[in-house]
Amino acid sequence: MRVSLLFALLLAGPAHADWPLFRGNPLQTGVAEGKLPAKLEILWKVKLEEGTESTAAIVDGVAYIGAWDSFLYAFDLANGKVKWKYKAGPIKAAPSVYKDAVYVGDEEGMFHCVDLAKGTKRWTFETGGEITAGASFTGDWVLIGSHDSTLYCLEQKGGKKVWQFKAEGQVNGSAVIAGDVTFLAGCDSNLHIIDLKTGKGLHAIDLGGQAAATAAVFGKKVYVGTMTNEMKAVDLEKKEVEWVYESKRGQPFFASAAVTDKLVIVGGRDRLIHALHRDKGTPAWTHPTKNKVDSSPVVVGDRVIVGSSDGYLYVLDLAKGTEIQKIELGRGVISSPAVAGGRVVIGTTDGWVVCLGKKD
Repeated sequence: MRVSLLFALLLAGPAHADWPLFRGNPLQTGVAEGKLPAKLEILWKVKLEEGTESTAAIVDGVAYIGAWDSFLYAFDLANGKVKWKYKAGPIKAAPSVYKDAVYVGDEEGMFHCVDLAKGTKRWTFETGGEITAGASFTGDWVLIGSHDSTLYCLEQKGGKKVWQFKAEGQVNGSAVIAGDVTFLAGCDSNLHIIDLKTGKGLHAIDLGGQAAATAAVFGKKVYVGTMTNEMKAVDLEKKEVEWVYESKRGQPFFASAAVTDKLVIVGGRDRLIHALHRDKGTPAWTHPTKNKVDSSPVVVGDRVIVGSSDGYLYVLDLAKGTEIQKIELGRGVISSPAVAGGRVVIGTTDGWVVCLGKKD
């Protein structure tokens, strides 16, 4: 199988100085470049008409985030001023930035390509279901999954369909791009390996449960949580599940994992943040919150940043899981952190977009 030829490429990959995608990089590992201040402080807060669970993209000093009020917003990262806003449908998905455009799907199934500087429509593509996934990119193509059980490959210029891959269940998470293949997990309980050039399915690995999360690739392994309360590592050489970690409280994993060379960190609906040893899937530590954790954690240096539906942002020690900070943001947090330029941007279910960093 051609996938075996790509393992030299399947490293964690360099983290980006910006945060252009849902999990920061094409391998969706949730690891940010650079450092954060020793203590995070709220630099600015903007109140929207409705809440948000969208995860921001941050590129060149601008933060882009969607909201339930049907707008995609562009905020100046320095001061929180709105540079522009674009009308779509209600947005849950994370926007993605590539070259001179920002891409986002909405609950009405419409996928939008928006001019990065002006906030004006370039083109739209209609799918047959709600879009909760973020877009991914390969060359001149953009990939987007939909609840109509399809992964679409579109031309970035004009939005013409190149190919589509039909799964047996809705696609919730973003596609992972690694070499000339893409990895996709969804509600048909399979991890699909798909040829990027043709859209042909190369292999399907049984996950034993539906996936709401975006998978992450590190080395020769793929890591993804399921709705059947399990976190799994898939060996790409053997094309089988290598290890399984089960939540003792019997609650599913909707959050996507952050993956480092040593640890897999993921939030669960069991109200815990879990850290697992990457090689064997054995627990390294857990940290409690007071509500479900659908927010996907981000690793920055020696810290983990993650939100909870209890309304707090947690800053934890990566190695030990001990609490460094606990910052109240709003009523609830489903949005995942976006980290760039020494700042964190995150949204709340009661409509706050919050930027944290160090005050001058």
